[in-house]
Amino acid sequence: MNDFIVYARKKLKKKLSESRYEHTLSVSYTCVCLAMRYGYPLEKAEIAGLLHDCAKCYPEDSYVARCEKHKIPLTADEKAAPAVLHARLGAWMAQHRYGIQDEEILNAIACHTTGKPGMGLLDKILYIADYIEIRRDKAENLPAMRRLAFEDIDEALFQIVKGTLTYLQKRGMHIDPTTQETYEYLVSQRKQQVIADTAGDNGR
Repeated sequence: MNDFIVYARKKLKKKLSESRYEHTLSVSYTCVCLAMRYGYPLEKAEIAGLLHDCAKCYPEDSYVARCEKHKIPLTADEKAAPAVLHARLGAWMAQHRYGIQDEEILNAIACHTTGKPGMGLLDKILYIADYIEIRRDKAENLPAMRRLAFEDIDEALFQIVKGTLTYLQKRGMHIDPTTQETYEYLVSQRKQQVIADTAGDNGR
């Protein structure tokens, strides 16, 4: 495993811009920290963090063509706003260029830009790590989100998805339907939890 980490870092350093490579390392370290906190295998979290932006070695305007070349199915929304496609393309590259066969790692990479309904623990770890890593400095709520991520990962996920939607809506930017579906799923889960908690309190 250590040999693969060294190999992946060397390869990524050659292919990514300096700033993108530094972001990649920061995300991988943050993934490991979150994995320690929530009891997830550290090596898998580190690999997911390292490879999450591996497709960023290509220009954004080539994502659609590259996805089509590799027979990665795309929606009309993805073709219209291809910025999120580096996640889908990156999952393909992680499997076919870096030899990753672990479905949890591949799935986490594939959904790290939009989220998805029913995210697993590694999905949440990578999505959140990409938002809170130390090189990030744009979002106003970063200090609070960094703290919350280590206190309640589900609440952190909800707040980050909600904040991302609010940001996109205020600026009139394209919202990928999967991000909206993720938010609606999380709202539904929160409502179900409130109902369950209320029922539990009434039964005491």
